[in-house]
Amino acid sequence: MNVDRLKSIGVAVEEVPAGAGNALPVLHEVLHALRRLSENGDPTVIDLRSIPFGPGDEQALLETLGEGEISATLDSLGRTEIRETRYHGVWVVDYLGPDGERVGLQIEVTEVPGLLRTPAGDIGDAVAALQETLAAAEDTSSQENNR
Repeated sequence: MNVDRLKSIGVAVEEVPAGAGNALPVLHEVLHALRRLSENGDPTVIDLRSIPFGPGDEQALLETLGEGEISATLDSLGRTEIRETRYHGVWVVDYLGPDGERVGLQIEVTEVPGLLRTPAGDIGDAVAALQETLAAAEDTSSQENNR
């Protein structure tokens, strides 16, 4: 083959950010999950603690995902921080134990993270509790009107 012809082939070299070794495959996984969510409504959870990140991988991943408009914090057996990334439908869920140490880190590709959904049983309990509150308020109001 002619060497001059080989030299004429355009080659572009893209730099991978330092420490992004496993961040890029995870980002591709997020993209595929986002497509599934968009096309079929299928949510995906990616357990980041099970991925062997090298130095800087996690930081590169989280910086690439960025910050979105929504965040929530739950305090139950430790703190859980949930935040939407700059990509709608992609959420970072960071689980912290009672001592503040990370016990889990996930990416949820879904409309609403599972922890933010109210369990059906809790809704039934809320109905009963609000009925009791209203009944007590009506009893109090009725007693005050009879005085």
